[in-house]
Amino acid sequence: MQSEIPVPSTALAAEARLAPAYYFRSDGLGPYVTALLASCQSVFDIKAVMAADLGNGAARLRDGHGGVVEDGAVLHGEVVVQAGARIEAGAQVVGPVLICTGTVVSAGALVRDHSVIGPGCRIGFGAEITRSLLTGNVFMKHPCFVGDSVIGRRVNIGSFCSTTGLRCDRGPVAEPAIEEITVNLDGQRISTGQTKFGAIVGDEVALPAGTVLSPGTLIGPGTVVYPRDHIGGFLPAGSRVR
Repeated sequence: MQSEIPVPSTALAAEARLAPAYYFRSDGLGPYVTALLASCQSVFDIKAVMAADLGNGAARLRDGHGGVVEDGAVLHGEVVVQAGARIEAGAQVVGPVLICTGTVVSAGALVRDHSVIGPGCRIGFGAEITRSLLTGNVFMKHPCFVGDSVIGRRVNIGSFCSTTGLRCDRGPVAEPAIEEITVNLDGQRISTGQTKFGAIVGDEVALPAGTVLSPGTLIGPGTVVYPRDHIGGFLPAGSRVR
């Protein structure tokens, strides 16, 4: 039976399925993303640590500028574009944001505040990202939405996929959000400490077109997701979901 009181994530710190290492290989992701993942005990810590880094300038001091911002790209606030990265004309980026080396943000894409786009990502027309980490080599080349989430390396996000970060089962949605997001692990409701929390998607997962992820979805690396419209809960590494 599911417990009525959420278990704090700190009480389950030893739970391997909540550790970043369960979902992501951190090597080869550049100095900032590698250090970020290593500094977090739980996947629920990543977004807050990243936001603090971007807010106090740690990411800017550590990584520096040097990338290409084409004429016609629209940038607001603090946007770090590393050497080898490119923001194309017609893209919009609202800082604080870090764009890592080798990443291309294409025309028509929108990257919003407190996001880190790791090395080698491809962000295409109609893709929107906010308050999220894309660890590296993520493909979002079509209209889709990722918010309040952490996406592993070599993940492909198909057309019209979406993470959902707000509870909508208790009446009208409030803004700012007030209902905490919890995740279910072995029948226990575990506290994320956040009122907006989308999904953790492990390395080398492909989300078919039209997939919607419920708040608090945890997908282990190497999971195979067949076409379907809605996924939620915890999916262990190597799962096959029909």
